[in-house]
Amino acid sequence: MLEETGPDQLPAYMAMLAAHAQAAAQALATQTSEKKSDALRQAAKIIAEKKDEILRINETEVEAAEARGQQASFVDRMQLTPARITDICESLKKIADLPDPVGQVIREWSVQNGLEFQRVSTPIGVIAVIYESRPNVTVDAAALAIKSGNAAILRGGSECIETAKILHACFCEGLITADLPAYAAQIVATADRDAVGLLLGGLDNKIDLVIPRGGKSLVARVQVEARVPVLSHLDGICHVYLDRDADIEKAVSITLNSKMRRTGVCGAAETLLIDRERLPEMLPPVAAALRRAGCELRGDHAVTEIDPEIAHAIELDWHTEYLEPVLSIAAVEGVVGAISHIRQFSSGHTESIVTENAGTAQKFLDGVDSAIVLHNASTQFADGGEFGMGAEIGIATGRLHARGPVGLEELTTYKTVVRGDGQIRP
Repeated sequence: MLEETGPDQLPAYMAMLAAHAQAAAQALATQTSEKKSDALRQAAKIIAEKKDEILRINETEVEAAEARGQQASFVDRMQLTPARITDICESLKKIADLPDPVGQVIREWSVQNGLEFQRVSTPIGVIAVIYESRPNVTVDAAALAIKSGNAAILRGGSECIETAKILHACFCEGLITADLPAYAAQIVATADRDAVGLLLGGLDNKIDLVIPRGGKSLVARVQVEARVPVLSHLDGICHVYLDRDADIEKAVSITLNSKMRRTGVCGAAETLLIDRERLPEMLPPVAAALRRAGCELRGDHAVTEIDPEIAHAIELDWHTEYLEPVLSIAAVEGVVGAISHIRQFSSGHTESIVTENAGTAQKFLDGVDSAIVLHNASTQFADGGEFGMGAEIGIATGRLHARGPVGLEELTTYKTVVRGDGQIRP
């Protein structure tokens, strides 16, 4: 291990991980769906059996983070509980039960000379996942990679590295039990930031895709330095729009859940838009519910006129992913105004409209160009598990290859298989 050989051995260590991953990816590409699924079920069983040990290790790291003065939202993301470990195990089982995305015929056709064509899904290869202190990502990323026939190199945050290591060890035990290569999912066992740079450099073309999952500084670094394809999102500046035809009870409950269920997740709402026509009626109950939940409110002039206790928002607020119990509120001129505001300030992640008017809802869903758009539902549904994907590696907000939750399908590419009977090209 790197800890035993010293940081000067980092390039050789990373090269070794990449070589092992490439060999494992080649072996995984032709494994049966049953064997891959069995590995995930075995990993779920082992994690459940070692729950107490995992919680002890995680508690030590959480206490250390609190002692360093880490933000509450950060600590929440890194903390495991018995319920969260159960969720990790259930996620593994759900992914195991999902259809195998590899070998699916996406399209087939023939041409006049008799050649027959099939576009068939295939694994991407070696995927490097760089993430901050979210222990569940260690397991989710490994599981999605294995089920889709890819090898994974996992690099988690230093604050939670010991938790990541034990979860990874449990996962690898599941691989071995199912007679799959343990190197199919490897963890970078060092907090050295230079390891990230080596991954982004592609490790002699052995890394096929990099997926960052974390804060703005991490994702920005990946996008600037990467020499291999990247699948990522930079910010989660998500909006909830309360339309003039919104049901007030739904408006209150959806806004409250979108913001306060978990403020530190990328699908948490950061800006609330309210149709100016119903602002006097809708703002008071929504603001009261948010205040009771401990949320700080900042509003534009129209909002603070109605509720002077709300702080005045500044331009920066509309551009900010708080990841804390803070919400900015703006009055807009109907759905057209909401769409215009979102186009100007959204990061393209997730937006929701609350309305009982189907036509208005459709106008919003068509007009907002974000990865996820919802009608009468919380933005916190921006999650691969909630989409029926079992889990996700992250939310992609770009426009190429994948968009929205990155699950099994998004971790495949395709090749074209051509069958002939002696045809030659004139």
